[in-house]
Order: sequence, then C-alpha cells, then structure tokens
Amino acid sequence: MIALSLAEIAAVVGGQTHDIPDPSVQVTGPVVRDSREVVPGSLFAAFVGERVDGHDFAPQVIEAGAVAVLASRPVGLPAIVVEDVQAALGALARHVVRRLGATLVALTGSAGKTSTKDLIAQVLRHKAPTVFTPGSLNNEIGLPLTALSATEETQFLVLEMGARGIGHIRYLTGLTPPKIGLVLNVGTAHIGEFGGREQIAEAKGELVEGLPEDGAAILNADDPLVRAMASRTKAKVVLFGESAEADVRAENVRLTDSGQPSFRLHTPSGASDVTMRLYGEHHVSNALAAAAVAHELGMSAEEIAIALSEAGTLSRWRMEVTERPDGVTIVNDAYNANPESMRAALRALVAMGKGRRTWAVLGKMAELGDEALAEHDAVGRLAVRLNVSKLVAVGGIEASWLQLGAYNEGSWGEESVHVSDAQAAIDLLRSELRPGDVVLVKASRSVGLESVAQALLEAGAEGEVAAR
Repeated sequence: MIALSLAEIAAVVGGQTHDIPDPSVQVTGPVVRDSREVVPGSLFAAFVGERVDGHDFAPQVIEAGAVAVLASRPVGLPAIVVEDVQAALGALARHVVRRLGATLVALTGSAGKTSTKDLIAQVLRHKAPTVFTPGSLNNEIGLPLTALSATEETQFLVLEMGARGIGHIRYLTGLTPPKIGLVLNVGTAHIGEFGGREQIAEAKGELVEGLPEDGAAILNADDPLVRAMASRTKAKVVLFGESAEADVRAENVRLTDSGQPSFRLHTPSGASDVTMRLYGEHHVSNALAAAAVAHELGMSAEEIAIALSEAGTLSRWRMEVTERPDGVTIVNDAYNANPESMRAALRALVAMGKGRRTWAVLGKMAELGDEALAEHDAVGRLAVRLNVSKLVAVGGIEASWLQLGAYNEGSWGEESVHVSDAQAAIDLLRSELRPGDVVLVKASRSVGLESVAQALLEAGAEGEVAAR
C-alpha cells in the first residue's frame, strides 16, 4: 500500500485511534485479513466470522509486525476502531485509488473471469507495473484488499468483479471506479440466485454504467446480451470476438496437436499471430478480451501477440496440466464449474487427448436452481457426443444426473460410472489408468475434487500405476 500514517487512515475511515502511542507511525506494508499474511508494516483488518473472530488474533499480528488493527472494538493494542470494518476497508481503498492515479481495469462475466484477468495482467506487465486480483478475490472484501496492495509504482490495476445479485457490481465500481470495463459473457453461473440470464445481464451491465465518458467499455461481440450493454454506457465501446464486426477479433483459429489455441489476432492498428501456452479453444475469447484492453492502453498488435503467447496459468486449479512420469496427463480444473466452463473443459480434454484415452472426472455444478437437472444432464450427454472415453461422475444427486445424461445419450456399457465420493473416484482411477491417458478433473469448488487430482499426481510420483 502507499504509505499512510495511522492518523491519516483513521481520518479516512472515520475511526478512533486506541492504544496508539504515536499516530504518525505509517502503514508501509499490505492490508491483510489473514493473520498468517502479516509482515512488518502491515495493517490487519479484523473481521468477525461465523467461526473465527479476527480480534482474537490482535496479539499475534502485532507481535508479527503489524502497525495496528482495523477493528470494530478496542483490543488493548494499537487499533483504529470503526463501526463497520468492511465499510472502512472500502473507504480506505477508495482513498488510495484516488491518490494513486493508476489506470483501473475492471472485468466481470459468468465464466472465464479469473483466466482472463490473469491474461490481462500478464500482457499489461509488458508495458508497466501492474497489480491484479489474486485468485478469485472479487467481492466486497477481496477487491479493496487488492486495490490496497498497489504501490506508488503501480500504473495498471486490474480488478475482477463478481456479483451474486443486482447492485453488487455497482457497489464495487463505487469503491474502485474503473477507466476500462470489460464484460466477458452472460451465462448460467449463479442462475439459481439471479433467476434468469436477463437478470444476470442486468447485474453485469452495472460495470459499464459506472464508466466515465473518456473511458472504454470492452464488450463481447459474440454474446447478444453483452453486446446490448453498449446502450448502457457513455464510454467508448470496443467489441471483441470472432464476429467480423469485432474491433479486436481472431481469424484462422485452430488447436495444436496438444490442444493449445493458435490464431491470427486483428486489432485496429494491425495484426499478428498468437499461439498460446494455455489449453482449450475457449481461451481464444479470453485472449481477445485481454488484447482489446491492451490495445486501448496503447500496446501494438505485435506486443500483445508476444505477451499472449508467453502467458501461462497464474491461479490454482484452473486447467493446470501436469504430465506424470508414466505419461498420464492430469488436467486439474477443479476450482469451480458452471455449464459454460464444463463444456469448454470437455472440448479441451478431447483436443488434448487425440489418439489417447480420455477421462472426465466431473462433479456437481452449484447454484443452478431449477436448471440444475437439465444442465447436468446436458453435460453428461456432451461427454458422450465428444467421445470422451470414460465419464466418472462423483458425488450425490447432481452427479447421478451427469451419469444419467451420458446413459441416455448412448453410454450403456462401461463408458460412464457414478461413484459416491472423491475417494471412490481415486480408487477407481488408480486401478484403471494406463500410461498415456488424459484425465480432466472438474466440479464446483464445494465438491473438493482437487483432492482427486492431487492423489493421482502423488500416485504417479510414487510409481503406483504400472504399464498395462
């Protein structure tokens, strides 16, 4: 964070200083909410959770070097006491962003937010110091913490914005007003909470409504609900996609033999060839979105193409591809899942597995409401249509719908199976995998299927799987 004294911070957040001998002492380190992340110079934000009260960690964080605690009650140690820690954190982020003068890029969408955010950050780093959302910390707490991690050297701040209802993104843009706003897509993720795709579009479009007239709205030309958001902003509109009408578009899209996308990138200032290190054709749209942002910020087509071709995976459990010593390839995409990302991952699996046996180890997609049965059934059917060698559906009722969809599509033999939990999937795979197989592991975060991927990697390292 930019250096601020405790007195300055108290004034910004409307708090009272307690047990602070010298209010001129500065916070020079990050603002954190996890006591394990405290370093000398930090400010520790104490949140009261369902199981843990951050105030109880005050002695530990002060001993570790925190300058003070941002708290909702006195803790007997240096603290700035406020009525609402979350609101105070937001106010501090708003103040720091105004002081910084960095260009803020915000993005949202139903699928691909984190992967695209990582791409944007890696491309912009080629131009200037860039700070970006770590992982998926895209809510009313994670976003201010990211903004507060910026320093005086930061020129670009890339912020992922999530929403679980109308008004959420409007609130986030109020904390950190973006100059460039990107909307990737409107899908079915969280449809159970929103009630329909139109409502999701209403929420996502709050991002472009918060842009200034001299800003830019980067919109997906291939998604009608996103493209329609052009009418909701006074900012410049830039379209990306495979549509011929897109300002930033891809031509000659193909996948390499290993399943990595290659295409010709076209921008208003020129064209250049891209071959990505990431896996799956769905990353083409993500790359175009990143390219559109970078072009608006002054990068040439050639610079963007080089950066995209060098970019890798920054966030855990998102199409992490690891090949074991025995030739089995594990694709760990277990961080989260929705119908759009499931379909993209299955297509990537098939592209990667040409000439090899492919396994789709899939679990529940959460928050689909009344659409849950139909969407799980459709994913199971797609696995059969794509000729995935074997579907392993893991978990409860939703997993049984995945397997039933596969069965009804024509998987009547051993091509699909329903197992009760992650351990059952591990046992099955350990007994049946052969060298050269490709295994995709994917489900909503609550299912915890990353344990399957980890167990398979450990088994390969220990040489448990013999050639068959």
